[in-house]
Amino acid sequence: MATTEVQWSDLQRDPKSVAALADEGEVRVRRRDGVPLLLTREDRSQSAADGAVTAARALRNVLSHLPRELAAKALLEEFPWVDVLPEEEQAQFAMDFARAFQASAELGQWAVLAQTVLEWRNTAMVHADPELAKKLSGPFVGDFGAVPAPTDC
Repeated sequence: MATTEVQWSDLQRDPKSVAALADEGEVRVRRRDGVPLLLTREDRSQSAADGAVTAARALRNVLSHLPRELAAKALLEEFPWVDVLPEEEQAQFAMDFARAFQASAELGQWAVLAQTVLEWRNTAMVHADPELAKKLSGPFVGDFGAVPAPTDC
């Protein structure tokens, strides 16, 4: 399915022609003052959402029937940093990934999955640095003061 591009002024001037283009495929509407809009038919959008939910459920079922270490290895090709996690955490990543994928698909909010991957990647970064991993493993004594607000990575 091809994506056709039109200008915002085209949509304002001739909305029926732009709607006809949307019947053929997606239409990217370029605007001077903002991010382009994507115009698509509701039935196509709903089909994509239904497909994502189905794929998420299938993935969760597949991963839940595999031995835990095999489930983790299945994700290793896409996320090579999983290899630096301890074996138990690799298995936990696989389960968290499947749950976040399903939650994202059912909510239509992919930020849930992105946050899960980001948090596990940051965990892998800690394990990749033995000194940092040792420091963060504790034991901790005393008060280290105020904790700064988290920042984007």
